Amino acid sequence: MNTKTNISDAYDVDFRSLSIPIHENIYSHNTDEQKQTIYNYLSQLNEQQKKAYIIAYNHLGSSFNVCKSNGFKSWITENGKK
Repeated sequence: MNTKTNISDAYDVDFRSLSIPIHENIYSHNTDEQKQTIYNYLSQLNEQQKKAYIIAYNHLGSSFNVCKSNGFKSWITENGKK
């Protein structure tokens, strides 16, 4: 029997491939569509943006929410997402 060893194994969106830290609240507080949108946003970050994301993630800890970040909001607006 194959058991899940990582929380991201339970979902279609595999954030591990991004090689950046991801809060577990992304999995529990978002729909599958929202998770896919977050993944799409994070996967298109350039190196400078990834560094800024990691700094924010490390400094804000569990209060960090990528969906509330200026970069995510701008990306949503530019790409016509909801």
